[in-house]
Amino acid sequence: MTLDRSAGLIDTARALADGEVSSRTLVEQTLARIEATQGTLNAFRVVRAKAALAEAEAADRELAEGVRKPLLGVPLAVKDDMDVAGEPTAFGCQGEHPVVAEDGEAVRRLRAAGAVIVGKTNTCELGQWPFTEGPAFGATRNPWSTEHTPGGSSGGSAAAVAAGLVPAALGSDGAGSVRIPASWTHLVGVKPQRGRISTWPRGESFQGITVNGTLARTVADAALLLDAASGNHAHDPHRPPAVDAFAAVGRDPGRLRVALALKPPFTAVPARLRPEIRARILELAEKLAGLGHTVEEADPPYGQIGLAFVPRATAGIAEFVTDSPFPALLDRRTHGAARLGRLLGGAPLRAARRAEAVLHRRIGGFFTTYDVVLAPTTAAPPPRIGAMAQLSGFATDRAMIAACPYAWPWNVLGWPGVNVPAGFTPGGLPVGAQLLGPANSEPLLLSLAAQLETELRWHELWPPHPEPEPVVNATAG
Repeated sequence: MTLDRSAGLIDTARALADGEVSSRTLVEQTLARIEATQGTLNAFRVVRAKAALAEAEAADRELAEGVRKPLLGVPLAVKDDMDVAGEPTAFGCQGEHPVVAEDGEAVRRLRAAGAVIVGKTNTCELGQWPFTEGPAFGATRNPWSTEHTPGGSSGGSAAAVAAGLVPAALGSDGAGSVRIPASWTHLVGVKPQRGRISTWPRGESFQGITVNGTLARTVADAALLLDAASGNHAHDPHRPPAVDAFAAVGRDPGRLRVALALKPPFTAVPARLRPEIRARILELAEKLAGLGHTVEEADPPYGQIGLAFVPRATAGIAEFVTDSPFPALLDRRTHGAARLGRLLGGAPLRAARRAEAVLHRRIGGFFTTYDVVLAPTTAAPPPRIGAMAQLSGFATDRAMIAACPYAWPWNVLGWPGVNVPAGFTPGGLPVGAQLLGPANSEPLLLSLAAQLETELRWHELWPPHPEPEPVVNATAG
């Protein structure tokens, strides 16, 4: 027996545990789908065909012996900013990068849960932009429209899940890099509390603004992957209290006070919510009201929160550039951001880090009046492939902020956010909305997202022109 591409993470894990399908068969099928779509979607940077098949056979032996783990034998993908032993971690950069010796902590935990890592997905250079393109690997394309980007920087993971190549994947989110591609590919994307999923071997990634998160078609699948990947390395600086994300999916969230926040946070350049996006967010707000929640327009007191973001983001880029084995091959925009990061890396960076506590108190006070914020994930639908490729650094920043002004404040705060599908533009491009909460609010956000999913059934919709089913044994080595 095989499973079709509509089988999610939970169904796949159950079928394996019940003996309805073997991990070897599933991994062969997954590798064949990747091979069949790589020329069009280009979701993967590294495909671990031989290693994944060996790991699948080991999983099948464990299953036959009666071993049970949450993800035993399930094929999954991770973004190419995460270390997988025996593979390079290029993080979107050019050059023949050395293989790493050990799994990163998040990958180690997925393996401990029994997952088979079939490959590493594409990301733009050092995860800086809301598109997944570059000279290192070409352009990753959106399954809903291959003329458009799936977003970034976790665009490869989003494209792989949206197309049904894998049932779920890990990404990372430093300014919306899980939530933006989830929005633009009709997925659930979870940016968890800082430290929930370890970023080790870096105790902090990009001065703490970047966290690892999950992408899936359903809330339950995203929550299951979140639980499997969660946990800390002994030397992690951020260690939030444990939550049971999967259990939260089945709970009634109760009657909540929802703040509808349509105004873009502080930005140095203009950003305007496009009418076709606004219309979908208002429809989602009406759905929440219909479910019994109190919804009213109110914007969190962001102030000039951008001043707390830029030094941390650019100093983080400067750190990666310093560690790069091939600095001469990096994009000119990367070098420009790194120069700014070095300038801001002293007193401005320290001030930006100190500002987080002030922001926690001020914006935390907002959550004494409201339980959840509903906001657009992006201000615009996905751009066309290549739209930002040849722009200057300043022009790229302007285009980025205009399209994606809503996600990054929660990276400064370190708090959870969940993208949920909110429908489509008149042209058929996906639109997403964010559910945002205070510290450690993943259970509340996931229970509310699951309530919406029960009503909207977004996981039943697929890209209009899926790739044909490949021959299962097309890739075997």
